[in-house]
Amino acid sequence: MRIGFIGGGAMGEAILSGIIAHDIAVPKDIFVSELREDRCRELNDNYGINASTNADFIKTADLELIIFAIKPQVAAKAMESLQGIVPSNLVIASIVAGMPIKTIEGYFPSNPIIRIMPNTPLSVGEGMSAFARNEKASVESAAGIKNILSACGKAVEVQESMLDAVTGLSGSGPAYGFLMIDALADGGVAAGLPRQTAILLAAQTMLGAAKMVLETGKHPDVLRDQVTSPAGTTIAGVCVMEQLGVRGALINAVKAATDRSKELGK
Repeated sequence: MRIGFIGGGAMGEAILSGIIAHDIAVPKDIFVSELREDRCRELNDNYGINASTNADFIKTADLELIIFAIKPQVAAKAMESLQGIVPSNLVIASIVAGMPIKTIEGYFPSNPIIRIMPNTPLSVGEGMSAFARNEKASVESAAGIKNILSACGKAVEVQESMLDAVTGLSGSGPAYGFLMIDALADGGVAAGLPRQTAILLAAQTMLGAAKMVLETGKHPDVLRDQVTSPAGTTIAGVCVMEQLGVRGALINAVKAATDRSKELGK
């Protein structure tokens, strides 16, 4: 594939590095428009791609896909500047938070458009991304996007109406995970463990638990029962978490983040 990026920040870099690592595109076929010259040099030096401070490659590079990986506050201006330049058959993907497909269609009414909600673990190859497409975007285009996002973790196609809930769960979810790891580590320190050892134990334990869910396909309740012996240590800890409403707090956190996402998208 020949792929262009508008924006060369951390999320864009995470995606392009996955693309290169999984041979979805070779470096010479990846183009990036990034305003900062020093960042362009860094991307070119690190990956051997074509990064520059302009988007002239859109006219000449015969792209199959362009990805908008820019901040919401500059997205409208960037898209407006490219009106009439982007070929009508070019697939447009956007990871601009809070910008619905309808708004993007206002700038590019003839293009296939795919809206993506990634999360920050994309940067370490363990992202969780969800995407939705407009009517002009084909099944093949969706499969291509899923292939790209899967190079940086996992991806799933959803209806656009579900993306606020995706934001509340997986988009904001890493923060919930970090909070839980920090709290577990504090518990380990309180129980007598050195801080760094406690953080390692907590983080790897959460990673291992998540991997068991993904790789076994078993419901989390089933896996929890496998480690919860009658009158044992685990059920003692689980009882405390239930008494303090940890489950309810996490449910309400997802709902609150979803509601906030809806507000920001208006």
